[in-house]
Amino acid sequence: MILKRTLATLGLLAAATVQAAGNTPAGHADRTLEIYRHIIEVDTSKNTGNTPKVARYLADQLIAAGFPEEDVRVIPKDNFASLVATYRGDGSSGKKAILLLGHMDVVEALDTDWERPPFKLTQDDVNFYARGSIDNKFGIAQLTSTFIRLKQEGFVPNRDLILAFSGDEESDMITTRMMAYDIPEVAEAEFALNSDAGGGNLDASGKPVSYNIQAAEKTYATWEITVRNPGGHSSQPRDDNAIYELADVVKAIQNHRFPVRWSEMTLAYFQQVGQQMGGELGDTMVRFAYNPDDKEAAERLRTEPAYVGATRTTCVVTMLEAGHAENALPQSATATINCRIFPGIQVSDIQAELEQAIANTGAEFELLGEPVESPISELREDVVGAISKAVHSRYPQLPLIAYMAPYGTDGMHFRSAGIPTWGISGIFMDPDEMFAHGLNERVPIKAFHDALDHWSIILRELAGND
Repeated sequence: MILKRTLATLGLLAAATVQAAGNTPAGHADRTLEIYRHIIEVDTSKNTGNTPKVARYLADQLIAAGFPEEDVRVIPKDNFASLVATYRGDGSSGKKAILLLGHMDVVEALDTDWERPPFKLTQDDVNFYARGSIDNKFGIAQLTSTFIRLKQEGFVPNRDLILAFSGDEESDMITTRMMAYDIPEVAEAEFALNSDAGGGNLDASGKPVSYNIQAAEKTYATWEITVRNPGGHSSQPRDDNAIYELADVVKAIQNHRFPVRWSEMTLAYFQQVGQQMGGELGDTMVRFAYNPDDKEAAERLRTEPAYVGATRTTCVVTMLEAGHAENALPQSATATINCRIFPGIQVSDIQAELEQAIANTGAEFELLGEPVESPISELREDVVGAISKAVHSRYPQLPLIAYMAPYGTDGMHFRSAGIPTWGISGIFMDPDEMFAHGLNERVPIKAFHDALDHWSIILRELAGND
């Protein structure tokens, strides 16, 4: 009963068939691909200092399309930059602005590891390949080109629309914090729509399963755990070697199982996705949705990388550093532990659980950065209605499902600042084929072109005068 009531309240199972939008201008497709190609081929990983270049390029595209220079701002911050571009409305709605979020930076990629050059857009018969092809230069290109398209079509919104593109989402989010808290026109917006989350799931055969709206995300927290030792000469080994002790710490974290957690939203998500997916995994999702105390179902979902994050807090070792010379016993050894914490659980509680799991009183914990705990953004009828129109123009009657992301996005800071935020990417693809942060990141060519009307439909619905 809880699951059915939740879905009905959110209005997620829209049944109306919406006619396909069609009529995508050829120029819009060409322009979006050109923007996509250009920004992908600028390496914007953390240490390059290149996000200002991408911000300036996008700003120039918007200004050339007729946006006033004073409404297109490249805002430097340390080694990065944000882009804040305002599409002025006529104010007839009396409503505050809508933010459109994305990030211009990417995770590092080594040429030697990839089968293709990571910072050159390449393709085969099925996919585009490049670092950032999905995360998040897909969203950046689609949103920027949509602003240009709407301007060329003479669209005048009834409220301001603001692009708010960050420059360091993949690292410290200093540009995100600046926009969310320090730039008045951004901080005073009514709500935000994030291109860096959400989107449609396809099964392995290409059949659409669901469209997922990101309404919450887990808390991102990273620790360095260090074990210290007096060390000594390598010709005189000792049992209390710092690297060996750290290895025990790492294995303890690998073997630790955090408690299963759930909310009405995550249970509703598993119910609907499981029913759409079918098969053994789908049946397991439905079992978990109706009985989250089902240990067998929870353990089965734990083995699925795409879904384990929706069932519990996760912590994983991501980096190691140890020793100072090949002929010396290590004086210290450090492991970096990245955790994605279920909403409502305190960061301090997770550290306490990790300390208990490793059972090493000499291990030093250092929490990196300032973790941000953000609330769930409850869905609202006008936003869901606009998303429904865009999604159902491609896949009529496909269910829309709210979910909690197991990763972190810029949205956490906007939610924390009191701005409801929903992730609503235009992408549809098989989640098992989504290699964001991994090798040979890709986007289906068909998915790229199918998404070209997504933002135009949504923005006309939410800010049109019709």
